[in-house]
Amino acid sequence: MLANEWTYHGGRLSSARAAYPQAPEPWIDLSTGINPHRWDADRAGPVDWGALPDEAALGALVQAAAAAFGVDPARVRALPGSELGLRQIGLFNTPGPARHVAPGYRSHAAALPASRPIATDALIDEAAQGGTILFANPNNPDGRILPRAALHAAVDAAVRAGGWLVVDEAFADACPGTSILPGLDPAAPVIVLRSFGKFFGLAGLRLGFAIAPADRLAALDDRLGSWPVSTAAIQIGTAAYRDRGWIAATRTRLGDDAAALDAVLRRHGFAPVGDCPLFRLIETDDAAGLFDRLARHGILTRPFDYAPRWLRLGLPDGPGALARLDRALQHG
Repeated sequence: MLANEWTYHGGRLSSARAAYPQAPEPWIDLSTGINPHRWDADRAGPVDWGALPDEAALGALVQAAAAAFGVDPARVRALPGSELGLRQIGLFNTPGPARHVAPGYRSHAAALPASRPIATDALIDEAAQGGTILFANPNNPDGRILPRAALHAAVDAAVRAGGWLVVDEAFADACPGTSILPGLDPAAPVIVLRSFGKFFGLAGLRLGFAIAPADRLAALDDRLGSWPVSTAAIQIGTAAYRDRGWIAATRTRLGDDAAALDAVLRRHGFAPVGDCPLFRLIETDDAAGLFDRLARHGILTRPFDYAPRWLRLGLPDGPGALARLDRALQHG
């Protein structure tokens, strides 16, 4: 079985270099599902690192993000990463019992005390039982996307039962038409978490958002305080969300890149799974051996302790990286 350091989350390049010192450089990190074609942060202009975050500038960020999400800015709060939003769900005082869809993010089980795993296909029936359900759409690691009709059926069931839904939409920017937000009643018992870094390729900026009914945000505001995100996050995030041309072009590019990755994987006998273009899941009897083989070629992927036959691969950064993956899969 693979060591826990590889299965907990992606992005552990320093550990990979230590474990595989003979691997060629530069490493290709396919373990995270982050867009390799990042938005150019220099386009936001120089950041004044000596300035505290400005309240008006924060408001502009929220306006820009809300416009991208299709919601009222009064319902949006900026966070230092959507992961922190998961850790603050208790502030919304949602009812029990708690459930989370599995397989999914490892952190979902920890976000709600005593949460019980449920299958995606049971979402609507479980919502009809009340309580709080946490799930991702698109899901991770299988990339499954729930259709809008199923999402709103789950909302209707939750409303009737006095329950709540928490939807982790960390990958939704890459998949237009996926979000539950458009057309959602602003008072609906739904909390949505969005990530900036995955689609814009700037995960190190640590920027995310919570969207909820406006009357449920006071406790979160108290917890976040006056400066919830950095000056750099405000400036870069605002400019990036306003860059509609880049957003549209990047969605097309990611779809093309995912198709190219699919072709390589199929050529080597794998059946890639996933509707989100930022990553693919494959299944093989020798997932641990394949992880090790690719790592020896300087390619880091993501294994799973709860599913030892699975391996998730993010998008290679261009034709050269894809060709290197192709060779590694071919030659062993």
